[in-house]
Amino acid sequence: MYYLGYDLGSSSIKVSIVCSKTGKNIHTLNEPSDEMQIISKQNDWAEQDPDSWWGHICNGTKRILKESKVNNKEIISIGISYQMHGLVIIDKKGNSLRNSIIWCDSRAVDIGNSAFNDIGLKKCSENLLNSPGNFTASKLKWVKENEPDTYRKIYKFMLPGDYIAFKMSDIVNSTRNGLSEGILWDYKENKVAEWLLNYYKIDTSLTPKIVENFTNQGEITSKAANETGLLAGTPITYRAGDQPNNALSLNVLKNGEVAATGGTSGVVYAVTNKLNSNESTRINHFAHVNYSNKNQLIGKLLCINGAGIMYKWLKTNTSAKSYQEMNNLADNIPIGSNGLIVIPFGNGSERMFNNKNIGTHFFNLNLNVHSEGHLYRACLEAIAFSFVYGIEIMKNDGTEIKLIKAGNDNLFRSQVFSNTVSTLINKNIEIYNTTGSVGAARASGLVDGNLDKFSDFLSKNDHVNTFKPKKDNQQYVKAYNNWKNELKKLLNK
Repeated sequence: MYYLGYDLGSSSIKVSIVCSKTGKNIHTLNEPSDEMQIISKQNDWAEQDPDSWWGHICNGTKRILKESKVNNKEIISIGISYQMHGLVIIDKKGNSLRNSIIWCDSRAVDIGNSAFNDIGLKKCSENLLNSPGNFTASKLKWVKENEPDTYRKIYKFMLPGDYIAFKMSDIVNSTRNGLSEGILWDYKENKVAEWLLNYYKIDTSLTPKIVENFTNQGEITSKAANETGLLAGTPITYRAGDQPNNALSLNVLKNGEVAATGGTSGVVYAVTNKLNSNESTRINHFAHVNYSNKNQLIGKLLCINGAGIMYKWLKTNTSAKSYQEMNNLADNIPIGSNGLIVIPFGNGSERMFNNKNIGTHFFNLNLNVHSEGHLYRACLEAIAFSFVYGIEIMKNDGTEIKLIKAGNDNLFRSQVFSNTVSTLINKNIEIYNTTGSVGAARASGLVDGNLDKFSDFLSKNDHVNTFKPKKDNQQYVKAYNNWKNELKKLLNK
């Protein structure tokens, strides 16, 4: 028997089939083969057609059943991971009323900032653990202000994953985790933050019904069965945003555990049991996948825009043919890159700098000393230093850091990068070869609450390597302090 998992991203949808007995990934694919379109009608806008997501879900499901040769009768549960912070709105007939306003759309920034100023730091920090920011609630307010005719037709609002579950089951619901991603959960009162909706003059009846993460959230309808190739009655038993799901995929479920992602942007996601923060404008806080009334675990998320995109830029604009070639050349350069320092934040404003855009900078470049290898090493060190800087912000905010787990992506494959982070924070980094869709599939089998089973799946199937802190850390510390000094100068300009 098998579990089926989806990971709805903004570029593509990953689909995985996993063996229910062993947790082994049987087959994974991407749909579509090229990237999904992001519609940008104005600067800083980003939209996608939610019905196109559903079309790709249907195609991807039919493909994976055919390619894996798994019979639909053998699929016993479905898990869904999805791009966070987006907004989908439907009418009473279940039709989407407009394109989804997705996570990277920034049209509602001013709305969220005004709300934060009006409501105040104290209430936002204590009740929401966040600024309203540019999240789902603020995006819904934008629709109300700018598209009143559309707003009047809304039956329910939902997040992207909620919409996929709705198309599968014809049931409208969401989770505490999902609502917390939209900054719609009051942690102090442990309920929907209806006072925020009232502030925005949004009808509270538009809020979906809440269901638990690990439970039967709905079943495949006959219509959905015809469109996907799945068996009618197959239950959807798990749903979570992509970053909490990524943490779950790495078995990051306890206080002090951290999931790190080194993609185009970098993410540090730490699980904590402390429901307070002095960094509500620099760190995002969401109910974790195993959050409950008795076990109030929060995911503290810090995003670093200037991460893998910097390394990709070097690959595009230098002679290197692969990341492995770049990593090999970097390995031969001493710690500190012979004085070459890179500030890698050329991918827009950085939330951890209070939305300041400081750009990318090279310092101390010596044309007689430095080579491409130095550029690669200095870049990897810079991105590693930015991760360490972000972790320091979290620690100063009272977050305990015991262990870091990461996926086997380009950055964490680099010994320079992983050794630098591990040594400077003095913690092990465990590397696993898993994906969000595999994690969602496995999670769909956790309706019994047996999280130990998930841990067994991960350790038996996915562990790649563990980086341990170097005992001699003096050169690492010196290089980091030199980097931080240059950063401080830029931040103080």
